[in-house]
Amino acid sequence: MKALGLDIGTTTISAVVVDCETKEVKKACTIKNPGFIWCRESWKKQQDPIRIFGKSQELLDQILREEPDIDVIGLTGQMHGIVYLDAEGNSISPLYTWQDGSGEQKCRDGKSVCEFLKEMYGVKMYTGYGLATYLYHIFTDQVPKSAAGLCTIADYVGMTLTGRKKPRLHSSHAAGLGLYDVRKNVFRRELWEEIHPGSDLFPEVTTEIRALGEYRKIPVCTAIGDNQASFLGAVKEIKDSVLVNMGTGGQVSVYADRDLEEEGIESRPFLKEGYLLVGASLCGGRAYAILAAFFVQCAREMGIREINPYSVMERFLQMEGPIEKLEVDTRFSGTREHPEWRGSIQNIGTENFTPAALTRGVLEGMAEELYQMYRKMERVAGERKRLIVSGNGLRKNPALQRIISRRFSMELQLAGQKEEAAYGAALAGWLGIEGANAWKPSS
Repeated sequence: MKALGLDIGTTTISAVVVDCETKEVKKACTIKNPGFIWCRESWKKQQDPIRIFGKSQELLDQILREEPDIDVIGLTGQMHGIVYLDAEGNSISPLYTWQDGSGEQKCRDGKSVCEFLKEMYGVKMYTGYGLATYLYHIFTDQVPKSAAGLCTIADYVGMTLTGRKKPRLHSSHAAGLGLYDVRKNVFRRELWEEIHPGSDLFPEVTTEIRALGEYRKIPVCTAIGDNQASFLGAVKEIKDSVLVNMGTGGQVSVYADRDLEEEGIESRPFLKEGYLLVGASLCGGRAYAILAAFFVQCAREMGIREINPYSVMERFLQMEGPIEKLEVDTRFSGTREHPEWRGSIQNIGTENFTPAALTRGVLEGMAEELYQMYRKMERVAGERKRLIVSGNGLRKNPALQRIISRRFSMELQLAGQKEEAAYGAALAGWLGIEGANAWKPSS
């Protein structure tokens, strides 16, 4: 049996074909996401869902021509963002992505949506989460008049492929929109009705991975969140492992039998049971890119036009560092709870204020932020013995691998598949049509 997994990411769209008996990847393809729509306001982060669907369909059709014996299509994609739909299931808005800053714009009595929810209802909500964006649009009268529903980009692709008029979200995606009770696996509709009566566009939610319909006579299954898909695709012994992913952002994820209420940690539904405890750094791998841009600017001001900053930084990392390290806090974009926070450089002395020490300090700061989140997770999940890492920010940076391994005090293992989310989506699709939702996590 062969499963095809499709991952609609923020910058790329990836697909893999998996032999479900051997778990071997038979084919893997990645193309560029059409990218962001230009907006005058820099905090608006929007993409075109129709173009994304077109590119996704092209990629699917290409693979199906080359691999005609696909038995199921599994889906995943960037979480939190939303697309508005009309009554026929058509997209009538941009994709407001997980990076969209609507939730932190002042719009209600001098407060942002996130501030309003916290002060008035004691609800923690992050900017970029779909229902924070939706509430901002309600407060600023920007909800499309013909809107009859909303969903994530992966769910939009799934329903469009299968001709559905209404989305059906897996709990892993639904929870990522916010205002969701992860224990009961339902949206908090009563609270929403109190906040803004008569404005419920919430989609149907299921804990099952089941076929939404068919595309070219192949079952297409419910999309799952990319965090859950990546964990499923990268980790084999899920009760004994911690997964660290470093891309544009950074994430640390641990499976647990129960949820955790702790600042900086989210409890997300996994498949049919259990939770992923997740900590996310907003800068993540982008912190290293910011440092690279800083060195490029310095070089240009000195008259050096052609420079590969990453090769220079790699040489810095091979130098013997000073005894006293620079202590770099890489929360340059704040945190989800405190978007106003900024990073810092401390412990600067006469001997350690060097490019090499700064480069190493940034990498150590990236590792430290995720490690402190992991320490909170240990309180309910217990200590882990296996450290699995994924994402290009780690695969392409051996120095960061060594630093994270040392900070977590575990031997590091690279995830076996480079496209972990697409691989996990393929496995999830296979589990769905095989009726394997009784699947129990292995220890």
